[in-house]
Amino acid sequence: MADKYFGKSIGKLGYGNMRLPKVDGNIDFATIDKMIDKFMMSGFSYFDTAYVYESSEEVLNKSLVSRYPRDSFQITTKLAMMVANDAQDMQKQIDTSLARLGVDFVDIYLLHGLKTDFIKAADKFGAWDFMRNLKEKGIVKHIGFSFHGTPEELDELLHKHPYVEIVQLQLNYLDWDSSDVQARRLYEIARSHGTPISVMEPNKGGWLAGETSEAGKLLKSANPNVSAASWAFRYLLELEGIATILTGMGTLEELEDNINTFTNFKPLSADERKLIDKAIEIINATPSIPCTSCNYCIPHCPEKIAIPAYLRIYSNYLIYKNLDTLKHIDFMLGSQGGQAKQCISCGKCEKVCPQNLGIADVMAKAAELIAG
Repeated sequence: MADKYFGKSIGKLGYGNMRLPKVDGNIDFATIDKMIDKFMMSGFSYFDTAYVYESSEEVLNKSLVSRYPRDSFQITTKLAMMVANDAQDMQKQIDTSLARLGVDFVDIYLLHGLKTDFIKAADKFGAWDFMRNLKEKGIVKHIGFSFHGTPEELDELLHKHPYVEIVQLQLNYLDWDSSDVQARRLYEIARSHGTPISVMEPNKGGWLAGETSEAGKLLKSANPNVSAASWAFRYLLELEGIATILTGMGTLEELEDNINTFTNFKPLSADERKLIDKAIEIINATPSIPCTSCNYCIPHCPEKIAIPAYLRIYSNYLIYKNLDTLKHIDFMLGSQGGQAKQCISCGKCEKVCPQNLGIADVMAKAAELIAG
């Protein structure tokens, strides 16, 4: 069973279905169909979605489930504790996901994005027993969780729930030895429990795929014939215990590049690893906006702008120079509230900012970039 579902008989490239290609604001089904066809024909079959990903499950129904035999692909979707208020909400989520996807079962079902507050919610609402019951009924084949907490929390969860069959972790070369994500420690803890790993954010949300930043230019100059994204994938492909490496792909060209990287995998040389270390140094040395995400500003914004999120994505733009990712995240934030362009420069947020940041100026610069 482990061989079949967790890495040996499915291709390591996983299709992340959160960021969907669009044309004039509408989902581009023609492109999605071509991409899924190419993905499947190239020997890959693992698709990742979630209850809270807008339109994602419905798109997989139309472009995958209705066009391919059910035993030819694996679907992972997720139970979001962030929007669950009781046990009835959890049942509603799985019922909705199955209906959206047009399937009788999902191959892997994950508790979504566990960290301190959501771990408490999972315990409070009996989510662990709920997941095991779904498996016993055959509604889901395998269970696990995606994770954004601390190494200590991960270790505790895997000790308390040894029946977990897979854990989804944020792993990439920039976060490997970072003080916040601590990807190396998360990986080592999962390995110590023998739990297979599904990798998310291998390119840190697309930031490491950019080739116009100083770090991107360094990697591109070392080998002009390969993408910056391929370096991040190769860094991870050497790790043991990896079931799949998920990535969102917005164009057929991105997909083809990723397929080439995975099917013609070459381990990193010692010199290439030194270049990645140099890229990390460049990224970490780039000036950024010192927002601490205290959220003091949010209640004071009359336009309901997610100010800390914008400070973070604009700071990331300064480091990575990835305009496409900046625009995508702006679009996603806009679906939930105010956008940077709606800032009226009232200064209310700046009056309560403990870091004395020029927030209105950042909003104006971000809005100009996004509109350009």
